[in-house]
Amino acid sequence: MRVRLRVEFTTEPFDLDEAPPHAVAAREVLQSAELDAVDVGPFGNTAEGGADQVLTAVDALLRQSLAAGATRVSLQVNVVGEGEK
Repeated sequence: MRVRLRVEFTTEPFDLDEAPPHAVAAREVLQSAELDAVDVGPFGNTAEGGADQVLTAVDALLRQSLAAGATRVSLQVNVVGEGEK
């Protein structure tokens, strides 16, 4: 059985007028990763895929969003069961 993970995260500080550099950096990491599903939104982002791919993407998004000025990253990772979406 292959373990699947879902990650949900937000980066701060928020800017309601335009996406700040740290949010753009995190989104670019997700969109370029080898993940099965990516949903990018103004108040949260979700991605899903195999455990290795998700954990690699999480490492990169933390490093790159912090380097781009994030002062806080809220992150949740869940194991996704069969048939769960």
